[in-house]
This record gives sequence, C-alpha cells and structure tokens, in this order.
Amino acid sequence: MALAALARAIFGSSSDRVVKKFAGRVREINALEPELEKLSDEELRARTGQFREQLAKGVKLEDLIVPAFATVREASKRTLGMRHFDVQLIGGMVLNDRSIAEMRTGEGKTLVATLAVYLNALTGKGVHVVTVNDYLARRDAGWMGRIYEFLGMTTGIIVHGLSDAERKAAYACDITYGTNNEYGFDYLRDNMKYGRAQMVQRGHAYAIVDEVDSILIDEARTPLIISGPTEDRSELYQKIDALMPIVGEGDFEVDEKHRAATFTDQGIEKLEERLAADGLLKGESLYDVENVALVHHLNSALRAHKLFSRDKDYIVRNDEVVIIDEFTGRMMPGRRYSEGLHQALEAKEHVKIQPENQTLASITFQNYFRLYQKLAGMTGTAATEAEEFGDIYGLEVVTIPTNLPVARLDEDDAIYRTAAEKFDAIADLIKDCQERGQPVLVGTTSIEKSEMLAELLRKKNVGEMKVLNARYHEQEAHIVADAGVPGAITIATNMAGRGTDIQLGGNLDMRIERETEGLEGEARDKKIVQIKEQIARDKEKALAAGGLMVIGTERHESRRIDNQLRGRSGRQGDPGHSKFFLSLQDDLMRIFPVESMDTMLARLGLEEGESITHPWVTKAIERAQGKVEARNFDIRKNILKYDDVMNDQRKAIFEQRLEFMDAEDVSDTVRDMRHDVVESIVAKAIPPRSYPEQWDAEGLAAAAKTHLNLTLPIKEWFEEEGIDQEIVEERLRLASDEFMAEKEARTLKAMEESGQSNPTIMRQVEKQVLLQSIDSLWREHLVTLDHLSKVVGWRGVAQRDPLNEYKQEAYELFQSLLVSLHEHVTTQLSYIELQFRAPPPPPTPDLSKLREVHIDPLTGENEPDEEARAAAPQRLGAAAAGAGVAEALRPIDPKLLVGVPRNAPCPCGSGKKFKHCHGAY
Repeated sequence: MALAALARAIFGSSSDRVVKKFAGRVREINALEPELEKLSDEELRARTGQFREQLAKGVKLEDLIVPAFATVREASKRTLGMRHFDVQLIGGMVLNDRSIAEMRTGEGKTLVATLAVYLNALTGKGVHVVTVNDYLARRDAGWMGRIYEFLGMTTGIIVHGLSDAERKAAYACDITYGTNNEYGFDYLRDNMKYGRAQMVQRGHAYAIVDEVDSILIDEARTPLIISGPTEDRSELYQKIDALMPIVGEGDFEVDEKHRAATFTDQGIEKLEERLAADGLLKGESLYDVENVALVHHLNSALRAHKLFSRDKDYIVRNDEVVIIDEFTGRMMPGRRYSEGLHQALEAKEHVKIQPENQTLASITFQNYFRLYQKLAGMTGTAATEAEEFGDIYGLEVVTIPTNLPVARLDEDDAIYRTAAEKFDAIADLIKDCQERGQPVLVGTTSIEKSEMLAELLRKKNVGEMKVLNARYHEQEAHIVADAGVPGAITIATNMAGRGTDIQLGGNLDMRIERETEGLEGEARDKKIVQIKEQIARDKEKALAAGGLMVIGTERHESRRIDNQLRGRSGRQGDPGHSKFFLSLQDDLMRIFPVESMDTMLARLGLEEGESITHPWVTKAIERAQGKVEARNFDIRKNILKYDDVMNDQRKAIFEQRLEFMDAEDVSDTVRDMRHDVVESIVAKAIPPRSYPEQWDAEGLAAAAKTHLNLTLPIKEWFEEEGIDQEIVEERLRLASDEFMAEKEARTLKAMEESGQSNPTIMRQVEKQVLLQSIDSLWREHLVTLDHLSKVVGWRGVAQRDPLNEYKQEAYELFQSLLVSLHEHVTTQLSYIELQFRAPPPPPTPDLSKLREVHIDPLTGENEPDEEARAAAPQRLGAAAAGAGVAEALRPIDPKLLVGVPRNAPCPCGSGKKFKHCHGAY
C-alpha cells in the first residue's frame, strides 16, 4: 500500500494521466470559441450536416471531437445560457472514450453528456441516454433537447405507458432518453414479436448511463423478467399465512446476513400437525414428494413475515404491495418478487393476491448493457466499485477534477451505544442548525426511520421539516429544490436528491416554474426578479451559517451510498459539513460487526448520551464496509457466471428468431427439420448394429403417425429382402415430402375455389409455426434452467463444481430444446389444415334504424333542428318502402311526434309502440 501511494505521488493516478492527456484538446476547443461566436444560428446548425458528410467520406469520429464539442458548447450558450467548463469538456471526452466519468455532485453531469451524445449521434445509429426514473428522462430530454434541436437533431423519450408506435418513433430519433427498465423490457418484447416491422428498437450502438453505479450495480442485482400469470392460488396463500401466528421462538432460524429464513425441526413438527388438521398435508411428512409446493409456499410465508418489513422493504399503496428499492429508497411499481414471495407479502398485508407468474423472457442488466457496441457512464460515486465496472463491463473509472476546490468539512463518525441516544444527538444537532439558519439534509435508511425521526423532532419543537421517501416520490424534485433554503430541514430516505441539485438559497429554475404559473408578460418578469433577489439573500444567509449540513443517521453496507449523501453538500466550491451518527444497534454494526468495537466502547466506560469520535474508528468502519462490498461483488459475479450460460443460449435463440423473421421463405429450414425428425425416429427403431428381428416396426409406425401424420406399411417394409436403415429413411423422407406437397396443393386449390389467392400462404404459416414453437419451448427451457440453478449447488457436497455441472446440464438441455423444436414444428405442420370460405356478402343496411344525431355542445343532448324533424318521417317511410318493408310508415304531422315517450302507442294510429314505429332509430 505504501509503495502504491508513493507511485501515485510521483506519477499521478490513472485518472490524472487521462485528464492530462485530454487537456490539450480542451485548449484546441477553447481556441475555436471566438470563431464560432461570430457564426449565425443557421451557420452553426449547418455544421451538423457538414460533420455527417465528413463521416460519410471516411473521417473518423475521434477526429471530430474538437470541432463537435466546440459546436455543442456554443449551442448551449445560445439556448440554455450555460457554458461548459473545461473540466466538463474533459468529462465529455471520457464518456466518448468508453469510460465512466466520476464527477462530484453539482459539477453538471447532465450538461457534460450533451458533448458525447451529439458527437455519437452524428453517425445516425441512435444514442440512448439511460436515467434512473421517468421524471429525469422527461426533464433531461426537454432541457438538453433544446441544444440538440438547435443543432438540427431529433430527441425522443421512452417512459412507461407508451404504445409501440410511440416507442418506435422515439427510438428512430437521433437521441433517445429513457429509463433502464424500459430499454431492457423493450429489448425482451422485441424478441417476442413476429415481424421485424413490429420491433421498436433499431440496435444498440452507444449508450450513456446516468447514475451508472445505481443502474449497473445496485439494480443489476435482479434481472428483468417478462412473465405471464399461471393458475390462481390465492386461497392457498391465505391459508398458509394464517399459520404464521403459531410460528414462535425456536420454530425458525433467521440469517440476516444472507437474507434467509428456515424452519427448525420443532417448527416443522408443529406445522405438520396443523396442516394435517386443515387437510393440506398429503401423506405423513411435509417433505414427502407430494408436498414440495407446500414447502415452497411455507418458506415464502416465513420470509415475508420474518425478513421483510412494511415501510422498509415495501409499502402498501392502492391495495398493492409495492417494492421499495433498498439502495435508492424509491418505489418500483410493476416490479414483483419472484418464487411466490410477493404473493406471500400480499397475503400478509391482506390485499388482493395476484396470480404467480411464469417467466416468458428475462435478461440481467449486465447482459443487456453489454449488447451495446459502445458504453459509457457518469456518476458522483464510482471509484469504490471500479473493480466491478472493469471486470463485468470493461469500463474504466476516471475521476474528473472539480471546477472549484471542494470546501466541505467531513467530520469523523460519532458512535453511540444505543439507537435512542444516537437519534437524540441527531435531533439536538438539527435544532441547533435550524436556529443558526443552516440548511440540513438528513439521510435515513428506511421510511420507518425517517418518520420516527420526524416525530422526534416535532416533540422537541423543531420547526417545519419535509420528509422525502417513497410515499412522496412524486414530490422528490420540488422537496430537494428547497433543501438549500436557510433553516430548511429535509429528511430523505436513501435518495438524497439524485438528479436534482441542492443549491444554497434554493433552486432558481424550480422556483420560477412553481411560482410563475399562470403569470404572463410584465407580471411574470417582475416575479422572476423578486425570486432572484430572494434567492441571493437566502444564499448569503446559508453561506454565513456554514453551507449545507448533511447528517447520516447510519452507515450503509456500501461506502458509495454514503458518499452520494455526503456529496450533496459543497457543490461548486460552496462551504458545507457532513457527519455520520452510528450506534451498536444499527443493522451494519449488528449484522457485520466491526472487530473489537464493542470492547473498545466498554473499556471507555461511555455514559448515556456520550459518543466516541476518532479517525481510527471511521477507518475501521470503512474497512468493514469494504469487506461487505467485496462479498456482495463476489455474489453478483457468481450469479452472472450462471446467467452468462443462459445468455449465450438467449443470443442464439434471438438471432435465430431474427433470421426466421427476415426470411421470406423458410420452407428449406422446415424441410430440413422434417428430415432430421425422420432420421431420429428411424435411428430409434433401428439401433446401430442390430438385427432385423430386433427392429421396432410398431414403434416406427406410431412415430410416423405422431410426427408426420403418415400411415405407412412399416411392418411390410421390414420383411422385404435387402431392406436397411438408409432405404427406410429415404422412403419416409419421400413419403413426408409428398404428403406436405399434396397438402400445399390442396390448400391453394381451396383458396382459389373460395375466391382468394395467396400462393405464399404456406410460407407464412410455416414461419408463424416456427416462431411460435421457438417461443413456447424457450419459455419451458427458462423454467427448467431456473429450477436447475436452484438445486445444482448441492452438487458441491459431492465434490463437484456446481458451475461446471450447470454448464454441462444447460448445454444438454439446450440440445434437447433443438431436437424438440424440430419435432414440434414437424408435427404441427403435418396436422395443420387450412380452411377457406368465401366471405359472406355485406349485409344490406336497415335504413329504418339509422338516426341523425347532432350533439349540442352546450347541453350535450341530441338536438335535431325543426327541418330535420319534419323531414324524418318522410325519409323513414320512403326508406322502409325501398328496403322491402311491407307496410310503410303512415304520414303524420311532425309536431305530434315531439315528446312522445318511447313505450307509448305511436300517434300515427298504427297500433305499434312509438319506438317500433315513427320513433325507431
């Protein structure tokens, strides 16, 4: 370690060397600025076309960095009034260089992205900007889109709830903003479509991932899954949930470190007795093979009750259980826990239980983002995970220097014995800050703790505060925008304002948007001046009080999450403070104890309310966090090794689907599959080196009927002199080919007789059967692989490597899938019969039932005018006669028809009800 530090001191870090390498280009960009300032808007916009012409002539993208970046900077000045700093230009080059730009909070990452986005969008292949939520996708696309539009480029947005047509249009734009989930799900959905024209994405050329650590590490713990509902088992979940109150101490064991819960022998006996009484147990033991599903549901219920807490892991909203992301604290609507856990939580909370789902398609974020030919990312905190970014994604982390020196004071952690003492100390500090006019941002790890702290502050008569958690997700940007106002108290759950800057005095843009709504012209301008003056005064007060105070109520498992919170303070050279408060009852200290910490505190003989604060203690905690991060990385890496096996198979299947979709004629493929099936069934009936009397004539005849829909004299063939396997195969091939040719001819003839003609109808049917068979078998294969991954770990007990075992069995299962595909397609096409009938003649409209309508826009009622009323009976009478109705309507004074009830006798004297006579529609 000492040698590494010495080397960095002499030669600089790898990030320093990258920054130094790009500094020369920054000078070149700055040199172009006076020249570009003289250009008109039209001349500046025309540079986009010139750059594209240069690329078409063979100029490399790298050679356009200097002129393109200079063009974007000038466009930004004219549209947004924002000029890229030199360090932002370096950040843009890092993003173009397939790396991660680590930039402190407030350094303008959103603006940095425009440089690399514009440059790569010149290729015309599309650039994807990935954000963590829909709000940021819309905000950034609307905000930065002004630069792209000014330069003649189009911008699209991908958010939840769009139609396929809207998605396709957004992906067709030069630049597309969207969330990681939407991009991944669109990829999966595209590979479930049955025509290239139905697909919405157009490739994966270049992506910039905002908050790259959150998306590529935190959210990458769970795969994206598209699933369909299976049978409803809600009653069973409710019955099993009713058993949980009888599960007491000693009936189960919980391992918080690995988030696992299991029943003890004592618990199993208690449950077996109750399940038998309720008639749910089959046989005598819970672990009989008939009760496998029951054990699965019981384990899910135990985890739901003992490991998952309401308002921490999930919230109940609109009669639904909504997952809360462990790292960001945000709600994840639409996401569901798998393996019946979500249903167990729904039973626990007594909300409507949704059916379990069967996986139709899935992919991990790791494997989705590795589809991109060029990938980059940006965040304020990535250095602690640099090894993972390098190993998994091949991305280097480059730390970009700040535009102004950081003036924030990071204090050492204060450690208390109990959580109560800790929160009392936090409340006292918050009250002191508010009295001095210092804005405070408090980071908590759960909704429960944020609301508990808010209640404690109210008891201590601390003034107004704002609580930001998953309950108030929609207000996130507005709450964070005011977090820098003097004396403001903002309590945030793991989400300290991601994407929205905390500016001392308040966020000017957000306040203008909020306070000038409905104002126009001079009134609006006057209000904006007042807001600017107020913010300037408030900023001076906040600076005088020491800038933003960031308080962490406990340490997270990951140092990166703590750094995100700490980084909210001290933006653009502003002063600020940060301090973390811990107790020995915190989850991190309890589950991953720091060695000798408890002993140290005991020796010091701390009295109630006292804390220990020392740099050594802070370092010891950070070392413990580093060990947890390394363990979590190993877990993710191991999961990815298993998923890579499936990913290779997924790519093979998806590529095969695309080939079939693009092919106009798949008849050769279908014929080859049919011949493979023939070869397979003959090989089973006539084993190698066997005697004719050992051949299975009945089995082959049955297989020919099952797969080829052929009834053949196989027994007679086997009795012929000189018959062998090759002759049998050849006869079967010819018979099946002739059968399919006859079927096609019969189909075409039926079409012609029905007045239709489509000579390619069989080609279309073959393609549809092929694609549907692939999808059906792939879904079954996914379920099988999922089950295999859960049980293969036990092979380690027999001294066999579970990963190698999984690879071997997954390969064999995939080979089996291909064999099944050939049989599936051949069988379906052999039995399918297309029927065609001439379309029925269009029905003659019954004009007597037509009604003239003109809705009055004021009353919303049908108000036919007097002329229409007068003409209606005559038209109806003539229409009835023209339509062959025996009795035309009798003539009548139109005034008599006004206001007649529908079921009253018709005033014309026909004897019919009004609704069947002159009142008919």
